Amino acid sequence: MRLANKTVLVTAAGQGIGHASVLAMAAEGATVWATDVNPALLDAFAGQERIHTAKLDVMDKAGIHALVARIEKIDAVFNCAGYVHSNTALDATDEQWDFAMNLNARSQFWMIQAVLPKMLAQGSGSIINMASVASSIKGLPNRFVYGVSKAAVIGLTKAVAADYVAQGIRCNAICPGTVDTPSLQDRINSQADPVQARKNFIARQPMGRLAQAHEIAPIVVFLASDESRFSTGNAYSVDGGMTI
Repeated sequence: MRLANKTVLVTAAGQGIGHASVLAMAAEGATVWATDVNPALLDAFAGQERIHTAKLDVMDKAGIHALVARIEKIDAVFNCAGYVHSNTALDATDEQWDFAMNLNARSQFWMIQAVLPKMLAQGSGSIINMASVASSIKGLPNRFVYGVSKAAVIGLTKAVAADYVAQGIRCNAICPGTVDTPSLQDRINSQADPVQARKNFIARQPMGRLAQAHEIAPIVVFLASDESRFSTGNAYSVDGGMTI
């Protein structure tokens, strides 16, 4: 198994990409700590071998440190938590800006700061950050504060990778295209015409379909495994051709 004897911590594990990644990594032999701000979403993991669950609000710095202290060894962390606002530079609010930067970027900084001492002590570790194609990679309409915050994630990823490349720590980002998750469905349902909204999301994907969460999970497994031991500071697009 590719992740045998490894312990991985995942945020926003209750649904979508986080959920699929927990299952994929446990199937590859990892002991996985699946966390979410909504503990009810973690009930789906009940009784599954090698999966531990814990409530975690990634906007709570003290809570992050308390959880990390409970876990003896952390070989990889997947910072998956995030939120997508729909706005432009003209209609974005300060509150939306602050929320996006805090949840999408600052929470990753806090988690990295919490796990680094353990990783440095063991001389190894893989940090996997959720970014997006909507970032410094590509501008998308109505994704102003989201794109800014995810561009920050890519910068954060490269900075951490540069600081610790000689100390056994790797840091990479994943940049998905449009993924069919409960979060996306909530955004679709909030539109005046949900049917047309879904068609619009599909239309921006060159493959003519949305990604499924389980199609993103394999790169999470790869980055958590020793197969990626020579990869750091990268932003991996998994976007169905959006950046061709």
